[in-house]
Amino acid sequence: MNMKKLQALALLLCLALLPTLQSCDDDGYSVGDFTPPLWATVRVTGNAFYLDCDVWGTLWPVNTDLGHYHPVDGQRVITVFNPLSDAFGGYDHAVKILRIREVLTKEVETLTAENEAEFGNDSVLIYQGDISISNGYMNIIFMQNLPSKTKHRISLVRSQEDIDASAEDGYLHLQLRYNDYDDTTGYARPGVVSFNLNGLETPENPKGIKLKLNSIKNGEVEITFQLEDSDSDSGTANTEILDKFDAMETMLQ
Repeated sequence: MNMKKLQALALLLCLALLPTLQSCDDDGYSVGDFTPPLWATVRVTGNAFYLDCDVWGTLWPVNTDLGHYHPVDGQRVITVFNPLSDAFGGYDHAVKILRIREVLTKEVETLTAENEAEFGNDSVLIYQGDISISNGYMNIIFMQNLPSKTKHRISLVRSQEDIDASAEDGYLHLQLRYNDYDDTTGYARPGVVSFNLNGLETPENPKGIKLKLNSIKNGEVEITFQLEDSDSDSGTANTEILDKFDAMETMLQ
């Protein structure tokens, strides 16, 4: 495993946003300050938890009443919060969480001739800019043609051919696979998934990531993320998507 190289790769692939809020004074932030929707990873510690935010760093939530939310270690979330202070108890910020939404969180899986049918390769609709890489995760927002019964499967996979290609050209080769099990209703809703890239073996002197996917609009395509690429929206999630997510259950596995 080449974890250090992958972490460096993920860091270089996206330009982290500077915090959009400025503290009013040395004592903290205004009560009315809040962030846009941001990606974060849940970290459980004892009977409590904190968030490792892709943009703001480690966040200690001071509010204890979060309804029916139950933190799961390693779970990716989209969150909106009110920053209260900096450098709080060993964490980068103390915050009041205003909204938190769990995101389907998955690992990269191995693609073989035996399991290829299981992963499928149905087309998927992803708008430009809705794939980002931050904090060692690939985050994808897409439009899902909802099923009537069977949950669809979305996967990020890597075959032996991908590993061989990585050794040849210096890119981390991955494939996005989608299986709708021939069960679609024609009703489209947003879906979100975050894939953990941490721990993947990367090529020597990595140049970036090449992602293959079957696009509804463009067919089979390959998207290249260069090391020098930067995205001013990296780490954020669309506010409209978060609003819709609060009102529906995405049918994914």
